[in-house]
Amino acid sequence: MPPKELSPQLVLASQSPRRAELLTLTGLPFTQKCTVIDESPRTGESPTQHSLRLAREKADKAGQIQSDDCLILAADTIVVHNNQILGKPVNAEDAERMLRDLEGKIHTVITAVVLAGSNNAREECCSTRVQLRRLSPQERSDYIASGDPLDKAGAYGIQNRQFRPATTLGGCVANVMGLPICQVIRALSDTGVTITANIASACAARTGYDCQIHQTILAD
Repeated sequence: MPPKELSPQLVLASQSPRRAELLTLTGLPFTQKCTVIDESPRTGESPTQHSLRLAREKADKAGQIQSDDCLILAADTIVVHNNQILGKPVNAEDAERMLRDLEGKIHTVITAVVLAGSNNAREECCSTRVQLRRLSPQERSDYIASGDPLDKAGAYGIQNRQFRPATTLGGCVANVMGLPICQVIRALSDTGVTITANIASACAARTGYDCQIHQTILAD
């Protein structure tokens, strides 16, 4: 049975297949809009402020494209290491530099989420601590050659089960993939949207990760 039509329409302000896949777990219908903005950090911005600003700008940009009454969901994910923001690598050499910097060390992944309607906006922010395993030179070279790191902040995809980048994880793995789905559910619920899907089970099945924090987030 197709999902019941949502009113107002839900629009994902991203062309990311990972975000779309995670949003599909809600069972809600949605469309996607491409948003291109300047993602350069500003002087004095904290990593969280930077991520929130970019999510707001993506939501605003999608709102200019989308003329109908709608709920716009925008997100921005960054990797933070030694208080430095790591975005997507610009090329293979940049990806290798990022992976070398992160290997064996703990870093933080932050995703800001903005859900904007006609009258208000709901903002969420999620932070996850991740430690990458150490890679052999051949593993690193093969992974970069696959192209997988080149469109991902920090130059790795935690969902890549062949590469298996993470050795430890504290928090939400969906956040590291680009969309902390429990925070999205909470924002949608605050706007009156009813979610009937068992999101914890669906997310665990998709990520292969037994989340220990979803009850706390969804109970807020």
